[in-house]
Amino acid sequence: MLAEPQSVTIATVANTLPRVSTGVNSGSFRKEDGNVLLDVNHQYGGRRTRRWAKLTHKKIAADPLISAQSILYSMGVSITIDVPITGYTVAEQKTIVDAFTKWCTDTSGANITKLLGGES
Repeated sequence: MLAEPQSVTIATVANTLPRVSTGVNSGSFRKEDGNVLLDVNHQYGGRRTRRWAKLTHKKIAADPLISAQSILYSMGVSITIDVPITGYTVAEQKTIVDAFTKWCTDTSGANITKLLGGES
């Protein structure tokens, strides 16, 4: 089980996320104002295991069509790790995940910036 609370830093602001639910192979953490959520889930199939974590962020900002109004916006980012039930050790899986996250963050996040800009 993941430690409680979890902490996520967004734009240099640390967000403390206490656990709000625990299920079979799952857990959810949420900031007290509900604007930052972390969900973790594990699915065990016949031949594969899928591990998934998702960070969701919500904010209220100006409506671009009606300047006097504000609306709720949200976005999410997730990682899914899909592996066969045999063939990869946890250490081997971690090296692949490390390689992916390094690709995402190398050169101050240049690859993620390109991805967010629509490059492929």
